[in-house]
Amino acid sequence: MQDLIDLLHRSECSLVLRNGNVHTYEQHGVADLYELLLAHPQLLRGAEVADKVVGKGAAALMVSGGVGEVYADVMSQPALGMFRAAGIPVAYGVLVPAIRNRAGDGWCPVETLCRDVATAEECLPLIRRFMKRGGAADAEK
Repeated sequence: MQDLIDLLHRSECSLVLRNGNVHTYEQHGVADLYELLLAHPQLLRGAEVADKVVGKGAAALMVSGGVGEVYADVMSQPALGMFRAAGIPVAYGVLVPAIRNRAGDGWCPVETLCRDVATAEECLPLIRRFMKRGGAADAEK
């Protein structure tokens, strides 16, 4: 996992995934994870993931995809709880109460959407609606 974390820190990417091969992604928010879950779910199954910021929405997508292990530079407490409930090993640099939006004046929109639901399965339709409305540019990761 350390080589994925090193790649995350030295590159312009926001997400690094290894499932056999190493893949890097650069979109903001949950966009890459959402697209992976829809179009290439086999890449998530059992994958090692290193990510810059992981909130509850990103955790829900990773849990739904069946990732094997996760590292995040910044992780929200709700995300950590979701990973623990799913039995997925996690490590993080900083644990925060919630992911902030880019302006820093409130919660990230996806963290807000998922705040009151308990499971990844409950988060998915909320994230789907958000993404269909074009929320990818504002979404947390």
